Amino acid sequence: MLFGRNYDWITGNGMICTNQKGLSKVSMNTNDGETISWVSQYGSITFNQYGKEFPTGGMNEKGLVVELMWLDDTQYPAPDSRPAIEVLQWIQYQLDNCSTIDELIATDKRLRIASKGTAPLHYLVADAKGNVATIEFLKGKMVVHKGNDLPFPVLTNHSYASGLSLAKVAVSAPSADYLTFTDNSVERFAKACYMVKEFQQSNIATPGVDYSFSILDKVAQGAHTKWSIVYDISNRKIHFKTYGYPEIKNLSFTTLNFDCSLPSKTWDINQHVSGSIDGLLIDFTADFNRKIVEKSFDDSESQISVSEAERRKTYEYPATISCFIPSKTK
Repeated sequence: MLFGRNYDWITGNGMICTNQKGLSKVSMNTNDGETISWVSQYGSITFNQYGKEFPTGGMNEKGLVVELMWLDDTQYPAPDSRPAIEVLQWIQYQLDNCSTIDELIATDKRLRIASKGTAPLHYLVADAKGNVATIEFLKGKMVVHKGNDLPFPVLTNHSYASGLSLAKVAVSAPSADYLTFTDNSVERFAKACYMVKEFQQSNIATPGVDYSFSILDKVAQGAHTKWSIVYDISNRKIHFKTYGYPEIKNLSFTTLNFDCSLPSKTWDINQHVSGSIDGLLIDFTADFNRKIVEKSFDDSESQISVSEAERRKTYEYPATISCFIPSKTK
């Protein structure tokens, strides 16, 4: 089982982070509701631009993958009795606590994404059982497509329902190259649907990881596509490349120890390395985190404006986390 994604954005700055299990966390205050506390149940590997604990996506050791995309139609829930969590930390919360998409969907009863000062996003998620779902927040409610409601496990930058009408076009075209639409998001959706269908129904000899990258290449947006990532869920391995550093790299869960007594690892994803990076990760430091955060926010100023105080709160947040030690009872 494979999950491919292109990260299209104005900056390709970023790092890989390992996230330990057994860590006691309190969500960053969003000024939109109460915080929520938890102890991470699963280790994970994430791709982060705006600081550790605030990933754009990743996979945990149980094979749950969560990835985001922009959606202008997004409307998060209005404040209510549920705690509010920052939009990127919502991803880390899911990777920390959930092993299946159904467990992830059920968290909507426990917490909500903050409605203030946040980016409009929707998500594609998958688990090791082969289940896939789109998670959107429309008119203040979580909207889920899965099972029979998700004929194509594909998502771009329009709501899933609005793209379904194009599914028949996608599967009936003579090839993906014949698919052109005035809406760039719709065209990418249709081409990806077509190529996924081809792989599922045709005798394609190309290895799955390579074919996944070929889909991502077909729907890439030139220099706007900063990262291409393929999660090998079955083998718990992540393959990726970045714009300007196109060598395909990989990282395996089997080489990592997620015990909270050990330091988290990190690695700048923009380096000229090919193949395994298993032995190249370094211990996470607050200084490295700050440099990544500052550059990412500087590069993103045309799209998102964040005060210096908010930047500092973001890059200093990991210092609030510690290994959970259960109290002893007599």
